[in-house]
Amino acid sequence: MGEISRNVDFENLISYGDDLVELLKDKKDLNNLTRCVENSKSLRLNCDADIDEIHSLIQGYEQKIDACKRKIDEAKSEVVSDAEISFLEKELDEEMEREPVVDEISDLEHHSVSVEERKKIQKKVKQEEQRLKTMLSIYASVTNIIPNLDDQMSISGHIVEKNKKVVEMFEFDPANVSDFNLCNEIWKMISM
Repeated sequence: MGEISRNVDFENLISYGDDLVELLKDKKDLNNLTRCVENSKSLRLNCDADIDEIHSLIQGYEQKIDACKRKIDEAKSEVVSDAEISFLEKELDEEMEREPVVDEISDLEHHSVSVEERKKIQKKVKQEEQRLKTMLSIYASVTNIIPNLDDQMSISGHIVEKNKKVVEMFEFDPANVSDFNLCNEIWKMISM
């Protein structure tokens, strides 16, 4: 009966080791996390640029509206003929037609919606990043191995023994070590 439980445990350990090797070997999660971070930075820069552009457009239109109001006030303050008032009103109407304010407001509303959508995407990216960090933390607490995700050329990290308060560094070059030997080395580190 003791041998049967050992076989079951050994099979679980082999399965767990295979999963761990795939995690350390497959950089898909790391690449996804890196891509998410880069996308969030790009998204933030685009949002800031759109907001600055919108503010400058609004200021420009406010200045044009103020200039037109001044012209009207000047025209009203002077005693002028009805023909001149008609001419100024006509000029104002032409100016308003040249500047499609309604279209610009619609464009500004569209930009606002676009900014909101980008914020939602950024929030999802942060949630995915947090999920990946949590998964990595779970793997590290189970195996006592903290991988070095900054080094893309080798498999490296630290072995942490909490009871002995010891940290030991390891590094493998995948070009020089077979997958089988790499798996065995990792198992040895985990079982210490």
